[in-house]
Amino acid sequence: MNGGELRRELGLRDLVLFNIAAVIGIRWLAAAAHTGSGSLGLWALAAVLFFVPSALAVAGLSARFPEEGGLYAWTKHAFGPWHGFLCGWCYWLSNLFYFPNLLLAGLGMAAYAAGAGDERALVVWGSVAVLWLALLTNLAGLSVGKWTGNLGAIATYSAGLLLIGFGAVAWMRHGPASRLDIVPSWDWDKLNFWPQVAFAFSGLELGATLSGEIRHPERTVPRAAWISAAAIALFYGAGTLAMLVTLPSSRITAFTGLVEVARAAGQSLAAPWLLPLMAGLIGLGVAGQLSAWVAGSARVPFAIGIDRYLPPAFAKVHPRWGTPYVSILAQGVACTLFLAVLQAGENVKGVYQLLVDMTVITYFVPFLYLFAAAWRYGQRWSAASGLGVTLLALGLSLLPPPEAASPALFEWKLLGGSLLLAAAGRLTYRYGARRVARGA
Repeated sequence: MNGGELRRELGLRDLVLFNIAAVIGIRWLAAAAHTGSGSLGLWALAAVLFFVPSALAVAGLSARFPEEGGLYAWTKHAFGPWHGFLCGWCYWLSNLFYFPNLLLAGLGMAAYAAGAGDERALVVWGSVAVLWLALLTNLAGLSVGKWTGNLGAIATYSAGLLLIGFGAVAWMRHGPASRLDIVPSWDWDKLNFWPQVAFAFSGLELGATLSGEIRHPERTVPRAAWISAAAIALFYGAGTLAMLVTLPSSRITAFTGLVEVARAAGQSLAAPWLLPLMAGLIGLGVAGQLSAWVAGSARVPFAIGIDRYLPPAFAKVHPRWGTPYVSILAQGVACTLFLAVLQAGENVKGVYQLLVDMTVITYFVPFLYLFAAAWRYGQRWSAASGLGVTLLALGLSLLPPPEAASPALFEWKLLGGSLLLAAAGRLTYRYGARRVARGA
């Protein structure tokens, strides 16, 4: 599968920036700092036990199978078409529910930093606008769409460098504001943060879904994975440390922590422009991250459509722009509907939240396949480490949150809903398999 009429628009620099945009979620810095300095140890553990194995798996599998679809293609080669389909199906569905939450969290943070307050409608419809901006730039081809992701990566990393600068000045003037002890205390809060750490380090596999549009993917994807992995690990560790140095962890909240640190730094440095600058960088970063995930995620149903396990329309390439426009538009329509639901009644919102909960399990299924495929092709120790972390994160994600009114009902909804999504995937696959058999 070579992508047909797709155009090879991405080079090494583009893919490094794409990976940075896809993986780094600046909001994770506040969540990490909120849990205290022990999160520094968790970042280091996750980098060694999960992120490095991810980079090894992506580098090895993309060199062996430099094909459009990435995870889907690797799993198909390693375990057969049904497992490839299930991996791609879970990856795509989990991302469809991830996009609205990414937009709402990121733009909500940017709006708060800009002083807009809790304007829910403004954030929701602003999210719709950013979503379609990302979709339209990607419809016009990666020669255009890549710049949205590139700009977002630069904005996100610039925000991180600002935080590091704040921290350096605060340390030189007053010493660290938080007690620095990088050895995590294994209490419930730290364990509950572990799935978020694993989630924050996911995304290196996304760039490989565009292999049919990357110049020399067998060389470019592995090199980009290692360069961006080093930059991302440094960002998370140094950014979290900078926040802890600037403010005590007790004053850093998981949602508004970045804003509080920027405000404190602006007051300390007599620079009121720092807060609106941070708000703008956060907004640009979210737009870039969304653009990267829209581009990469759309290539999964496109690749499955080429193999005819999804309707043939998904495999269509735009005659002018050379993009899988049906896959991109399908994502846009679905995510717009999900965002509109958030403005609807509470009963409808409850259904949406249930669907989001279902994707907790489906999100980790592709990573089980990623590391299992790496194991199959010789990466035994790193694959075992990645599998162990993925299973641990999956197990912890199954535990009901403290605010759950009925833990047992939460478990039944989560497990039952996930099985329902898997059953829907099986039915879709069987229908597609009959289509493939008729075509043969």
